[in-house]
Amino acid sequence: MKYKMLFALLMFFQFTSAQNKNRITTGLEDREFWVKSLYKISYPVIHNLANETLKKNMPLAHNPDYGLNLTKVTYLEAVGRTMAGVAPWLALPDDETKEGKMRKTMRLELLKGLTNSVNPASPDYISYRSEGQPIVDAAYVAQAFLRAPKALWEPLDELTKKRFIEEFKSLRTRTGAYNNWLLFAGLTEGFLLSIGEQYDPARVQFAVNKMKEWYVGDSWYSDGAKFSMDYYNSYVIHSMLVDLLKVLADKKKAPESDYNLAVKRMVRYSEYLERLISPEGTYSPYGRSITYRTAAFQALAQTALMDKLPEYIKPAQVRCALTKVMRNMYEGNQNFDDKGWLVLGFNGHQPEIADIYTSTGSLYMATLGFLTLGLPADHKFWTDVFAPWTSLKAWKGEPIKKDYKVEY
Repeated sequence: MKYKMLFALLMFFQFTSAQNKNRITTGLEDREFWVKSLYKISYPVIHNLANETLKKNMPLAHNPDYGLNLTKVTYLEAVGRTMAGVAPWLALPDDETKEGKMRKTMRLELLKGLTNSVNPASPDYISYRSEGQPIVDAAYVAQAFLRAPKALWEPLDELTKKRFIEEFKSLRTRTGAYNNWLLFAGLTEGFLLSIGEQYDPARVQFAVNKMKEWYVGDSWYSDGAKFSMDYYNSYVIHSMLVDLLKVLADKKKAPESDYNLAVKRMVRYSEYLERLISPEGTYSPYGRSITYRTAAFQALAQTALMDKLPEYIKPAQVRCALTKVMRNMYEGNQNFDDKGWLVLGFNGHQPEIADIYTSTGSLYMATLGFLTLGLPADHKFWTDVFAPWTSLKAWKGEPIKKDYKVEY
């Protein structure tokens, strides 16, 4: 009898858990989960940087075949990638809600941490002046400043701003891979242009020109001379090209039509990403760098943030699809260690799939999937009722829009 009761209780809890997991949530509940998840991911990086303990406390996990100078690159990876993901959320105005208080705390800690990161006297000083990898992650720092200038750049004191500018300019002594890396160099220079600093127009123009040449059609860019089937169109290419061209168009250094075309291509690519999410909220772990997790949906999140979703894709269906993905990845603790740091893997500790350039700091690219938190809580993205996404409708036999290639 005792074992029958225990078995019955176990079955009840499993049934209740399944019911809760499949329960249709409101937009307010979804947003609360997004905020909780982004805060959980970002907190160890930002809090430790603010307290000058990032280098002391951040794990240094990596693949056995890791090929970079770990301690000279991983900390900047963590900081830049985290910043770029949280920036739109931190750009929202302060308020007295629970979320608003969390946001303000994180913004103030990040500002303090940024000051530490470029102060040569700080234990957490992060140099941009050697190795190739800082070309990449300086661009994410710059992108964060572009995404939230009033929240993250303007409040910095003049000495800290001067130090960032010097670190950015120091990158000009090196070059990197002949692929999406051109955008990293271009975006950092684009940020310098945006604040009225001397910038390198050749690096900017080279990045833009090569991306135009590497466009292969129907929203896909080749990552260099040869096409690679992976998520780099979302991790890097669409978002950075759009952000760079926005600066150039605003500064009259590129025609508005170039920016508009880049946006149209990103919008089209976001259609692929929305269709890629299965009815269960999973997606295919193909290509390199899958340890970047939800960064795979940066282009979709940014398109929604810009209110540029195609007419047939409702904002709520994007919210619901991404929420399903995020619950699969972040509702449990399989992607975190016992101190809250991300672990090497796709959905769990899977160090064997880490690339030769991947370490703990690299993983914070995951924050890029949360860009749509930059929309206020009263936006229809958050307030509209549950809406099924394309694959969910397709597998239920419901009407869906045909998908065709586009010619631009």
